[in-house]
Amino acid sequence: MVFFRRLASTVLLWSIVLWTIFSENHSVTNWVFLAIMLGLAWQGLREFYNLVEARGLVCFRQWGIASGLALMLVTFLYFTGVIPHAHERLPAKANDFETTLIIVFVLGLCLRRFVAKDVKDGLLAISTTLFGLLYVPWLLNFISKIAFFPGVEGRYYILYFILVTKLSDVGAYVTGSLIGRHKMIPRISPGKTWEGFGGAIAFSTLASVLFAKGLGHHLAGMNTLHAVILGVLLSASAVIGDLIESLFKREAGVKDSGKLLPGIGGILDLLDSLLFNAPLMYLYLRHILTATPTV
Repeated sequence: MVFFRRLASTVLLWSIVLWTIFSENHSVTNWVFLAIMLGLAWQGLREFYNLVEARGLVCFRQWGIASGLALMLVTFLYFTGVIPHAHERLPAKANDFETTLIIVFVLGLCLRRFVAKDVKDGLLAISTTLFGLLYVPWLLNFISKIAFFPGVEGRYYILYFILVTKLSDVGAYVTGSLIGRHKMIPRISPGKTWEGFGGAIAFSTLASVLFAKGLGHHLAGMNTLHAVILGVLLSASAVIGDLIESLFKREAGVKDSGKLLPGIGGILDLLDSLLFNAPLMYLYLRHILTATPTV
């Protein structure tokens, strides 16, 4: 029952995201897409910093959240041409904007430490705040980079990588429930088995190949070999991403990162398998599927 509630919530939420991407009314849906991405980053950061504080650590919560939202906003404004001279929309230049913001963020953290009389563990607070920025909005921001990737139908690649990633969860659950016997890392996630891990790879790889066969004409550079490689890569990374968040929750002494989503928990519980897959999909798209010296 929990699995089906989790699946229903996942389908509903990502259906809304995909609807905004595939709608033809770009003047409206681009901003709806931004609002959804900012909402995910905002709540995801709040939950991460809650885990930090539950663990008894310190962080600069407000500075981290504000900077994370700014990071995503600037990338969106660049790719949609709102920022002057951004008509080329080259990913490398978008990365320069991100790097600049991260530098400002780190400098701001240090300045924030200068005036934080109530924080004794300054180095720890800077470290936890910076990690939150990198773990949630920076990784999540790669979804925007895929959506607006020049010269390809980025919306199909978002659909593709979300489908392949989430079928990893389905494959792991189904296979692990039916034949799971050998635990992977029980001290972190008691329910995960090596049989489930194999099922995750099998389900995702099959979905990847079928998607490439059916909608490959929308996926620049995609063929069966790439579909198999990405199926294995994204499914394995999805399981690792889930385990990483499980580690954070176990150290904080909580079962879920939040209670926002029925059957799932919090936004981090929704995003855990996607956060590392988004940059993997982007890098594979940029450097292998569409490798050119200009992007």
